[in-house]
Amino acid sequence: MGQGQQEQVATSLAGAVGEEIDASLAPVDAELERLYPGDPGTRQPVHTVYVPGDAFTADTVRSWGDQALAALDAHAPDAASFAAALGLSDDLAEPVYSRVRAKLEREPIEDLRVDFEDGYQGKDEDQDAARAARLIADAYRNGTAAPCMGIRMKCMEAAVRDRGIRTLDIFLTGLMRAGGLPDGLVLTLPKVTYPEQVTAMVRLLEAFEKAHGLEPGRIGFEIQIETSQSILAADGTATVARMIQAAEGRATGLHYGTFDYSACLGVSAAYQASDHPAADHAKAIMQVAAAGTGVRVSDGSTNVLPVGSTEKVHDAWRLHYGLTRRALARAYYQGWDMHPGHIPTRYAAVFAFYREGFEQAAGRLARYANRAGGDVMDEPATAKALSGYLLRGLDCGALDIAEVARLTGLTRADLQGFAAPRRGDLTASAT
Repeated sequence: MGQGQQEQVATSLAGAVGEEIDASLAPVDAELERLYPGDPGTRQPVHTVYVPGDAFTADTVRSWGDQALAALDAHAPDAASFAAALGLSDDLAEPVYSRVRAKLEREPIEDLRVDFEDGYQGKDEDQDAARAARLIADAYRNGTAAPCMGIRMKCMEAAVRDRGIRTLDIFLTGLMRAGGLPDGLVLTLPKVTYPEQVTAMVRLLEAFEKAHGLEPGRIGFEIQIETSQSILAADGTATVARMIQAAEGRATGLHYGTFDYSACLGVSAAYQASDHPAADHAKAIMQVAAAGTGVRVSDGSTNVLPVGSTEKVHDAWRLHYGLTRRALARAYYQGWDMHPGHIPTRYAAVFAFYREGFEQAAGRLARYANRAGGDVMDEPATAKALSGYLLRGLDCGALDIAEVARLTGLTRADLQGFAAPRRGDLTASAT
């Protein structure tokens, strides 16, 4: 064969074979697109704070930030003392501490839920729901809102169903009258046990959208996993997977309820924690059920509050920091915080997680993007994980776009391209 000539390749199958296979798999292709659209590519908050509906005020977000800063001033007034309390390395101490303080001043809460369920003790739920709508609408209008805000209503169980529906109606109607639904609106449906309860929520939101001429599917909601039946149904199937399908594309998240779920399994109060084996089992099933669907997962909370003496605060901080780091390593990038004193360690854990792995991740992604060699042979799926890691670090404030660009040579748009490839691109690129 002469130089430059290509070798003649031979095949054995007629073209009709491929066409027949394409036709036979067309329904599967369509179902993959429908059921597994992939991550939406939007920002996921690192935590959710919930505040009782009767305690929520116009300055709640700022108040939590101020209380968190006061806790730092009282119990860790500088980087060295904060690092010593949490066991941060010397090279991370100052970058983490300064970023935590800046975050508490700029954006202390990323996701706030006004609670009308377990945490609510108010006497006039109608008025509190209407007030929550007004205050949230005002916050988005004047720029003081958290990136995500909404309510946790009562569940779809018979005893409280009507009350939950009414509260949701009052709240959403109040938002519409105040100018419309904000982009950061998030609703949480608690104690979901059967997929039919998710279907009921879908029907409820469909009716509201129709009543106000909203685009179908405009309103999504989170499903809170708090009962054993939400993980394993009586027939042995994974209920949570059926719940995601029952949501008909409206489910935005699965949130683990640490204490209700643990109690449901009979775990003693002293051992109810997000690192209990029962919790790990439930969250693993949630994670697998949600993978690829665009539904995100969130860990629960700790009820050990950082209050009292500095020694007690540091003990609580170490516990919260450790649980948060543990969740991050297990790809649970969001959790629930119950007290302003938890906010410093939430951000410390998140910032340390992204900063300590930043240079290695950036280097690996740069080598992959440039097809350069290295001591690790990365595949397209790993490039997706590396870019997703960097994007999450950017979103929460752990990383700056300038330092990411310096080490990777990539823009944010480049990172997003690696993090959210079209279906099939990973397989095609790897072959």
